[in-house]
Amino acid sequence: MRKLNFCVLLFVLVFLVSCRTDDIIVRQEVVEGISQPENTAIKGFYILNEGNMGSNKCTLDFFDYTKGNYYRNIYAEINPNVVKELGDVGNDIKIYGSKLYIIVNASNKIEVLDARTAKRIKSIPLQNCRYLTFKGDKAYASSYAGPIDINPNAPKGKVVEIDTTSLSIQRQATVGYQPEEMEIIGNQLFVANSGGYMDPNYDRTVSVIDLTTFEEIKKLDVAINLHRLKKDNYGDLYVSSRGNYYEVPSSLYLLDATTGLVKKNFHIAVSEMTIVNDKLYYYGNEFNYNTHTSQKTFGIIDVKTEQIISNKIFDQEYVNAIKTPYGITVNPITEDIYITDARNYVSMGFVYCFDKNGHFKWKTEGGNIPAHFAFLYK
Repeated sequence: MRKLNFCVLLFVLVFLVSCRTDDIIVRQEVVEGISQPENTAIKGFYILNEGNMGSNKCTLDFFDYTKGNYYRNIYAEINPNVVKELGDVGNDIKIYGSKLYIIVNASNKIEVLDARTAKRIKSIPLQNCRYLTFKGDKAYASSYAGPIDINPNAPKGKVVEIDTTSLSIQRQATVGYQPEEMEIIGNQLFVANSGGYMDPNYDRTVSVIDLTTFEEIKKLDVAINLHRLKKDNYGDLYVSSRGNYYEVPSSLYLLDATTGLVKKNFHIAVSEMTIVNDKLYYYGNEFNYNTHTSQKTFGIIDVKTEQIISNKIFDQEYVNAIKTPYGITVNPITEDIYITDARNYVSMGFVYCFDKNGHFKWKTEGGNIPAHFAFLYK
């Protein structure tokens, strides 16, 4: 009888383990033929879905131009042995060389994948990491250098230098409080500091790091609560301020990288932007605590003339349809425009495609909070 009970118990355990193994490998979903196949230098693009903080729902999608197919949630099936898959809150994604780098903010790591297969190569630990940029054989990542915590005593942030061959951190430099996006011009690394944990005493500077010594050499005063930072082809930086969500509005500033002086305040709210073929495409989704409402704005800036040339980027009906714009990119070859909609941040979001004239082409469901794009060239 004991032998029989043992055999029954063993069978049940094996059955449960086999079921659990099946459960944790989430199969990808394929949406076929959402667009006509295209034959250009670009194979497709990855979309990183942030996922709500604490939900472990950061996922990776891929759109294949050559087939016109959208592949949803590809990471788990490609990497079945990675525990908890990508992790918690995907904050940035970049392709550099043959590798795909993914910042997973709340999981305190940078996941490095093969850009063509999305197979994991290595995970680099980095506390409260935020954004990436690259030069030569080095990757640079910004970090809040402390826990996720609204705290007036939070430490200053840092930028780390990562060797792209060994994938190990080589050097680090202290910058301002809660650093965000970065750009490199010449031999200098520019870092937008937010001070987001220091409310109401936000940081208002852009740190400048000399890449030879890897030390902060100066700070440029711009505006409070800086976030986005993009360079153009004319030695200028476009940097966004989130304001204080009350009486100080969000705005976009033009910064001369050589002199360090603010050349212009555009007086527009910018939540995210991308520069393609001398045009800066932006959207704003500015929240105000006084009214408890959000205001959506869209537009295009000619970075050569430094003028706003349009206050729309696609047809008006989609301005109303897209509830919570959350990500933007533009195909550098076709100039097709991609916008994501995070909706209520809990439901699955949407990915929209518009042609270069802003006319609707297609729409598909993405993951939870679709946000960040990376183009994969053939």
